[in-house]
Amino acid sequence: MTTQDDLGSVEPAGDQVVAAASAGVTYPVAPGYRVKVRQGPGTGYPVVRQLPEGARIQIRCQRHGQSVTGPYGTSDLWDSIGSGQYVSDAYVRTGSSGMVAPRCAN
Repeated sequence: MTTQDDLGSVEPAGDQVVAAASAGVTYPVAPGYRVKVRQGPGTGYPVVRQLPEGARIQIRCQRHGQSVTGPYGTSDLWDSIGSGQYVSDAYVRTGSSGMVAPRCAN
């Protein structure tokens, strides 16, 4: 089951998303990339750190932001991996072009 937000994006229904996020699932960052972790959902936000090649991340929540093109296509989804820490979903192999975690509160 999917839901559609006011921007026209289709996303998995809530129960499936919450189950994935609470299960401690981790996702691999694209091979060969050292992905920048930013303070917010866009490349204009400061870099807080950089993930090493081969890193796996646990996505706490996701939000729409700046559209970015990476090895897994173009996406405006950003994955929150901690407080004030966002990674573009275009660099994370989630197996989905939609959300795989709950929407971030703000």
